[in-house]
Amino acid sequence: MKHTNTLELNKGSFKALKDKLGLKNPMQAPRLLKVVISNGFGSTKDKKKIELIADRLAKITGQKPAVRVTKKAIATFKTRQGDAIGYQVTLRGPRMFDFMDRLIHIALPRTKDFRGLSRTSVDDMGNFTIGIKEHTIFPETSDEDLKDVFGLAITIVTTSSDKKATLAFLEHIGMPLKRELASVESTASKDGR
Repeated sequence: MKHTNTLELNKGSFKALKDKLGLKNPMQAPRLLKVVISNGFGSTKDKKKIELIADRLAKITGQKPAVRVTKKAIATFKTRQGDAIGYQVTLRGPRMFDFMDRLIHIALPRTKDFRGLSRTSVDDMGNFTIGIKEHTIFPETSDEDLKDVFGLAITIVTTSSDKKATLAFLEHIGMPLKRELASVESTASKDGR
């Protein structure tokens, strides 16, 4: 099977989706805008773990993560205003397409017991959010100890404004989504199960 680059698929989305979505103009076709990778480490005071997370995110994304801080003090969580509670990386352009290729073709297939991504992860604005429990699915960090594993949230921002168009576009670029329940039931009835 020939490996197709996400950038090429992004450019060819109009031809592939114009009949399915009823598009009349290439500017209406959904495209990738940016990918946001974030990790919240909470109010931990363990400097080594915080440095490790920053280092691993930089290796995975190829870009230094930005620190996210608390907006206000909350005594229950033992945080003060301005405390660092997480990291975020926003990818655009070539780095975004490179990351998407690695996510679709290398990282997600390496996930334990992977059965596809949920179709309900699309919000009303056309963004798709994935939660990853273990950052070690990325080949850049697969050689490390299991005690230092952390999770990530990946938000794929598209130009699409509705769920149907976003799901069609994600299928077009090769995102491994779970099959729809209706299509699974109809295949099972044809097989006589």
